[in-house]
Order: sequence, then structure tokens, then C-alpha cells
Amino acid sequence: MLVSRRTAGTLFVGGALSVTLGSVLYPAMLGVQKVDNAPERVIATPASGPLTEADRDFVVKVRSAGLWEYPVGQLALRKATTKAVKVAGEHLIDGDASLDAACRAAGGKLGITLPNQPSPQQQGFVARLKADRGKQFDTDMATLLRATDGQFLSTIASVRTTTRNSLVRALADRVNDIVLDHLAVLEKTGLVDFDQVLPQETAPSKLPAQELTPPPPVATQPQVVLTPSAG
Repeated sequence: MLVSRRTAGTLFVGGALSVTLGSVLYPAMLGVQKVDNAPERVIATPASGPLTEADRDFVVKVRSAGLWEYPVGQLALRKATTKAVKVAGEHLIDGDASLDAACRAAGGKLGITLPNQPSPQQQGFVARLKADRGKQFDTDMATLLRATDGQFLSTIASVRTTTRNSLVRALADRVNDIVLDHLAVLEKTGLVDFDQVLPQETAPSKLPAQELTPPPPVATQPQVVLTPSAG
């Protein structure tokens, strides 16, 4: 049976856890918390429309989400004990690769610096699933991803309905489609523990900002590119 505890806003599963366009500032806070400073403040005015702090943080959050979900999909192909979980892993890989390409394209046009690593919290999720074995992996993966993707839907809706930037709006549409697909395949595994998922989706996070914010990329390192599965 899946056991979880929440400490300082973190989900522990399975008994575990105005600037120019060329210099858009790296976000001060991401993850499940809202930007605390001024999300509606316009930080750039490209041809695609005014770009706010919330818009920028959304693009970075899409990138960060893919950087941790993609390797989880790869883990599922190797560790899953059921076909349904493997299918979910395939959807994670291909969906996040597709979103990553769209996110990198939008980020480049908008001058947004994108991370090469997920946030410390997200890295912890991956580490936990790497340590899981057998059916525990299946259950933890389905429940954890269902919770985080479900939580992301509210962010997508907020950005989609408030942004004045056409590139961000198009990205939000695409993210919405992929996230809904992920939710569907995760639910089809029959392993999602909704008693844990539903409270987690609505609980405010109390984690410090540094745990929710992906580290800025190192200038000397090439940009990480997520690629679709060979199959």
C-alpha cells in the first residue's frame, strides 16, 4: 500500500519525498508557488505581445517539468512491471520531448534563459523513483506524476487566460493537451491513489524558493535537448 507524508509542502511517496528582450531576468521563484514579487509586471515587449514575469516563469516551468518527467519515463520503460505503466512512460518521453522543442523555440524567440536541470525538489522525485523497486515503482510513479501534472493544470489555465503574448498562449495550449494526455494514461494504470493526489493538488507549498527553482544553466554547457523515443 502506498504511504505518503507531507513535510513543509513536499510530497514523499512510498515511505520516502523592464528589461530588453535579449536579457530577460531569470525567475526568482518557480515550482508550485506563485511568483511573489509582481507576476503581472511587463519585463519585455516583443512583437508577439507584452511578456510578464508570470509568462516567463511559465516557460521556464514547462522546461523544468520536462527535465524531470522525461527521465522518469525512461525509468518506466526499464522498471515497470505492467504494460500500462510502460505505456505511460512512453507518453511521458514523447510528450515531454515534443513540449521541450516547443519550449526551447519559444524561449529563444522571447529571450528567456532556460534551465538545463530540474529544481532540487524535482530532482528528489527522480531520485526517489530510481530507488523504487517492483510494484512500488509503478504505484509511486503513477501517483506522483498524477499529482504534479494535476497541479500544473491550474497554472496552465491561469497563464492561458491572462497572457497577452501569442507565443506563450500557443505554448500553453500545447502544454494543456500533453498534460491531459499524461493524466489519462496515468489514470489508466489503475494505480493512482486519489486520496493522496487530491489534497496534494490543492495544498500550498511551504518549501523555500531555492527548492522550487531550477538552477540557472552554466554558460559553458550545451543546452540539454529531450528527444522522442526511438520507437
